[in-house]
Amino acid sequence: MTIPTAVEIDHRDRVLQAAFCDYVPQVFRTVDFRRWCAWGEWNDDYRAFAVLEEGRVVANASVTRMRLCVEGREVIGYQLGAVGCVPSHRGQGLSRVVMEAALAYCGGAPVLLFANEKVRDFYPRFGFTPREQALFGTELHAAPGGEAAPVLELAEAHVRAGLVSLSDKGLAVTERFGARSSARIASWYAANAFSRPLRQLSDKAWVLAGVEDGTLYVDDIFALESFDLRAHIPRLIDQPITAVHFGFTPERWWPQAGVVGEDLEAHLFVRNLTLPPGPHRFPVMART
Repeated sequence: MTIPTAVEIDHRDRVLQAAFCDYVPQVFRTVDFRRWCAWGEWNDDYRAFAVLEEGRVVANASVTRMRLCVEGREVIGYQLGAVGCVPSHRGQGLSRVVMEAALAYCGGAPVLLFANEKVRDFYPRFGFTPREQALFGTELHAAPGGEAAPVLELAEAHVRAGLVSLSDKGLAVTERFGARSSARIASWYAANAFSRPLRQLSDKAWVLAGVEDGTLYVDDIFALESFDLRAHIPRLIDQPITAVHFGFTPERWWPQAGVVGEDLEAHLFVRNLTLPPGPHRFPVMART
């Protein structure tokens, strides 16, 4: 039996990019890459390693180059995503083929990924170790006030360019375990209608946030410098709230926030990466 090999797909190959986009919803039913690709967000930092059959992608493991921040240090690493195999080709070892190709590309660099509950036993075979993720929040009673922060639409090219600029030049949302230059991952969530609104506090500070059931969820902050988030809460809400929850470790923005639970939906695995002790949360909008 001939062992298949994986091919590398980048943003320049429109034919294989389209084949990749056809593959994704076959494995991840609610996910699509077509709009994100049409926006021009697939760049050199994203590569797919796929097994092809008659021009179709039947198995895949994608790699995103990341500027990781770990305990205040910036390191270049990678995050895996879109790992899987179409139902008709499972049980043939194709997921191992694409995983090995993706990890060969990463070399000895740090690698992380977020898995679903069904495949938690798969990734330790490739040297990955599971790590817990915490949920952070705080009680806060607040009501709307002042001029509401306007909503920015990531469907507009100039907004996406602005987010990239803030993400590249600005602060990492957390120094404990986070990432810089993750705007194109955040735009993927927006392209799939998975993100909360992007609100503009100022030219130097944009926030992904929204209110649900009396809680303000602050998913990410893209800012050139630190600021007092508490002072802007009334501008981010359209109804009274009793709590704020964060999609990242909020040590910079809300030092008094505490752990309010474990992120049971985030099955984090790491390879060649030592994480800081204590609770932390990799930003939800930087996960692939």
